[in-house]
This record gives sequence, C-alpha cells and structure tokens, in this order.
Amino acid sequence: MNIQAQSSDPFATRSDLLVLMLSKRDKKVKISPLTKKIDKVLDGLIASLISNSDITGDEGEMSLIYTPNLSEKNFYPKKIMILGLGDINLLSTNKVRKISASLIKKIKSLKVKKVHLLNENSILYKKVNREKFCQSFTEGLILGNYNFNKYKEKNSSGSVEKFTFLDLDNENKKTINRYIKVGSIYANAEILARDLVNEPGNMLSPSDLAQVAVKISEKHGCKIRVLDYKDVKKLGMGAFIGVAKGSERPLKFIHMSFEGDKGSPENNIWLIGKGITFDSGGISLKPGFGMGKMKGDMGGGAAVIAAMEAISQLKPKINVNVVCAATDNMPSGNAQMPGDIVKAYNGLTIEVDNTDAEGRLTLADAIGYAKDKGASKILDIATLTGAARIAMGDGVSPIFGNDENLINTVINAGNITGEMIWQLPLDNVTKKQNFSMVADIKNTGGRGGGSTTAAHFISKFAEGVSWAHIDIAATSMLDTDRDWYVAGATGVPTRTLIEFCINL
Repeated sequence: MNIQAQSSDPFATRSDLLVLMLSKRDKKVKISPLTKKIDKVLDGLIASLISNSDITGDEGEMSLIYTPNLSEKNFYPKKIMILGLGDINLLSTNKVRKISASLIKKIKSLKVKKVHLLNENSILYKKVNREKFCQSFTEGLILGNYNFNKYKEKNSSGSVEKFTFLDLDNENKKTINRYIKVGSIYANAEILARDLVNEPGNMLSPSDLAQVAVKISEKHGCKIRVLDYKDVKKLGMGAFIGVAKGSERPLKFIHMSFEGDKGSPENNIWLIGKGITFDSGGISLKPGFGMGKMKGDMGGGAAVIAAMEAISQLKPKINVNVVCAATDNMPSGNAQMPGDIVKAYNGLTIEVDNTDAEGRLTLADAIGYAKDKGASKILDIATLTGAARIAMGDGVSPIFGNDENLINTVINAGNITGEMIWQLPLDNVTKKQNFSMVADIKNTGGRGGGSTTAAHFISKFAEGVSWAHIDIAATSMLDTDRDWYVAGATGVPTRTLIEFCINL
C-alpha cells in the first residue's frame, strides 16, 4: 500500500473512496469548513444524518455514503466514508492508531483501490499535533492492514493500492509526507518482527535469522558480526552452548551495531533479544498441546533485529548494539539434562534445574558479552515465562530492572507507542528461590513468582551495569484481532524499542 500526502482540491480528485473525519466537542459534532462544502454537493445529506443521530461522530464510527452520478456536479469520489474520531478532548495518538487500523480493515472489505483522506481539521490539531497525528494514522494503516498468508494458495481479502492524505496547503504536504515516512519506518519494522515470529520453525532456523540481520546491515549500513559454535566456545559461553546441544541446527550469535555518536563510545544502549527459534522444552519436554506456538520463542530477538532496521534509518545520536543468541531448544541424545552444571561467559556456574528455562541461560551469556564490550545500558527482551500471562494478562508486558530512570524511559516509550509496560519488583524474598546447593545459581526458582525469579536470575549477570528486562511471553502473540493487531504475532515491543532509542 502506497501512502503519501497530496495538496489538491478534493472536488477535482478522482477517488474510489473519500474519507471525511468528524470529531465531537462538548457532545456536539464538529464539521470542518471543507466538509461543509462537500455536504452542499450532497444536498445536506451529512448534516441531515447528524441531526437524525444516524451519524454521531463517536470514536471509530464509520458511515458509508454512495455517490452515484455526482460527477455531474464536478465531484468525483465513488463513495464517501464518514469517520468518527470521538471526543476531541480525549483524542490521543493511541486512539488515532486504533481508529486508522479499524478503518483500513473496513476499507479492505469494500474492495476499493484508491482512498483519499481529507486531512483538514484545525480543531483536531489543537489536541494531537499534525506530525504525531499523521505518524500514528500511518502506523495504524500499515499495522491494521497486515496479514501473514505467504503459505496460502489464495488470498481472498481486498487490498488498497494507494492511500492519500489530502491537504490544500503545500507546506502541510511536506510535513505530512515526512511523518508518513517516519510512521512507515516504525510500522514496517514491527511488520518484519511479526513476519519473523509467524514463520514456522522449519522455515526459520538460527542461520535464517542471522541472514535477516545480515541483509538489514548490508542495506542500511550497520556493522554485523555473526559468531558460530567455535567462536562462542572460545569465548566461554557455556550457558548458551548448553541450550544448543540438543539441536542439529547450528547456533548463531548475532551482534549488530549502529554508531550514531562515534565521538562518545560510552553513549550506548544494548538491546538483547531472546532468540530460541523453536522451543520444545528440551529434555523437560513441553506438553504437545499448543507447542506449535513455540516457533515464536524468538520474539525478543525478532523485535531487536527489526528495531535496528528502523534505528539505522532514523539515525538517533546514540550508539545502538543489538545482540541475539539464536538456537533451538530440542531433546536428543546429546541434549542438556536436568541437573547439569554449566559455566557462563562471566565465570558463574549454573545448575540447570529445568531445561525449559533455557532463554535466561542464553541471555546470561549475551549480557556477559555486552558488559565485556563496554555496555553502558542494557535492555533485554524475551518471551520468557508463562507466569507473565498469569500476572498481567496479554495486554501488558512486565518490566524489571536495577535502574529506575531506564525503566521509566522504557515505560514512557511504551505509552507513546501503545505497547503497555508495567514495572514489577525485584524483591529479596523471591531472589532466594534461585539458590543452588551445587552451583552459584539455579536457573529456576519454583512456581511462585515465576516471572520475578527469572528476572532475578538475569539480574545476577547484569550486576554493575544499568539494566532492564521486558517479559513479552504473553504479549508477543494473540489469538484474536485487537486494535491495530491481527491474530498471530504482534511484533511487540519493536516500535517501543525504536521510540526508546530516539528518546535516549
């Protein structure tokens, strides 16, 4: 779908569908001056529908008007859609994103190809400025238009070829196009993350994930280093190697870097994503029901790699490093066993109480590597614990960490992008649950506080550096459509990572 701004008269624009926005203030529908002129051509139909309460301007309301033979009046759209924005005082970027996603889903069912949105509403921009409105609207269009059907023989859904923001002011057109581009970069990065998570396990190996990172780096000028088994063994990544032992597919340790502030190497952030391309649980085998979703256990890795695609285009003044220790977690005669003891990159020994608590083992070595390379701040993202769903449901991702400023910056970025994040504590009671009789630490802490004990484990390897951890186990995939998400992978928290790095 091509999205762009155009400074032309809607009366001279040939369109399959013209979208007019209505908002409310003090419970009264507000009609822009240009919409009033269009209503005159319609012989006052819009005003009549409003007076009869057939059109209310409520948030997300969509009313379709057919316009046969209006070309005789020099007005050419084949259909008009009246789109309600709701109470203007309650409008936010998240509501804009939600409304535009609902709009594109409706438009697809109409099987129209060319759509124009009349972008003229001075009241609207007093609440949400033009730049943020256009960026959020664009994100909603792209994210709401998503589907993963590459393995289907036929695709029955309609597709919009061109979506145009109409604005009579040529200077506005330049601004709108700039923020359409920003919104597209954000949204398309999250689309990439969705695609990676939606890929079946047989189509996305650790090597395939590494190749995606290589292509991004080559296209956008990042540096990349991909380590193989012999490399990580030489570095002493025993925790990562232990997880990979059961798989026939070779592990890959992916390190991407973007230098946005070359003169200040200490101005850096490391984004570390869990990269288990398929998680069977290993010897501690998961139940068969629902195991197919474990193709998405690399959702954190997908998010950080996809975020780098956007970051390398937006070029914030900060040095960003992305790390993903990619492997399968499989049962085999060579697989890691419960009770094994492994030595991590930083020299700590780990008792492997449960081989299905594997993601934190790979993160331990990835964090050790980042610290060794001079990381100032570390943010790790992982589909880590089912306990996150029990604690928070599937609408909010919990965050843990040792730096309140870092945590609050991440949460604020999530509020802007609509990817909600909530802080949970790292208390001293649950910390004791990871105690091991035979090693420095144990990789599980029992059923109670599962998300917290997992975060405590990771924190042990992040000591001495500003660190935070987001658990996206419940928010990475959805069973049904919601807002700008469609069933399947959400891509969370890719856009939050981009916004977070821009804000830093």
